[in-house]
Amino acid sequence: MLSIVATPIGNLGDITLRAIETFKHCSAVVCEDTRVTGNLLKQLEIPKKELISLHGYSDPQKIERILERLRRGEHLALVSDAGTPGISDPGYALVAKARESKLVIEAIPGPSAFLAALSVSGLPIQHFTYLGFLPLKKGRKTMLESFKTREETIVFYESVHRITRTLEELATVFHDQPNRPIVIARELTKLHEEVIVTTVGELSMIAKKLTLRGEFVIVIGGAQ
Repeated sequence: MLSIVATPIGNLGDITLRAIETFKHCSAVVCEDTRVTGNLLKQLEIPKKELISLHGYSDPQKIERILERLRRGEHLALVSDAGTPGISDPGYALVAKARESKLVIEAIPGPSAFLAALSVSGLPIQHFTYLGFLPLKKGRKTMLESFKTREETIVFYESVHRITRTLEELATVFHDQPNRPIVIARELTKLHEEVIVTTVGELSMIAKKLTLRGEFVIVIGGAQ
């Protein structure tokens, strides 16, 4: 069986009882970074487990070897460095192959940064579009322009290295919609968590004062 286990995005207290029990009883843990996951298991006082690295540069044959272990009846847990596996990480490839092979898959739900940001945004979230990380070059401008007419709430991740550029681009794209609401969430669930509720018209000022540390989630209200 393959257990898809969500892990804390910053606050260890967000780990679930089911996640802990899964870690205790699984044969091994498939993870992005063995150092990150090893530290998590150590903090949870989980007896030493075999850690199998699976990241964006892994050989496709590695997935096949993991599938073979599942076919033999082993119980493996899949985690990302933080949050729910398969969301902006390579875990989806393993899940897709496991599903094709008709293997047993279970979800151990828990934290997700973009869902946390949506929940505190105060914006309508009965309909929303999640975009992961925006394209770095090809298609980026076209995607940003498409936001102008989207009526649903839009949410995406941004890195500390590109957050200033992205806010400036949004201010330019939405220059004729200065009251369009935007929420910037930084370091969610961590000690220095910050949620900035603002509008397009204030983005240039916000970008200059923003604390450039941690991971960011951007939530944009839909077009009226």
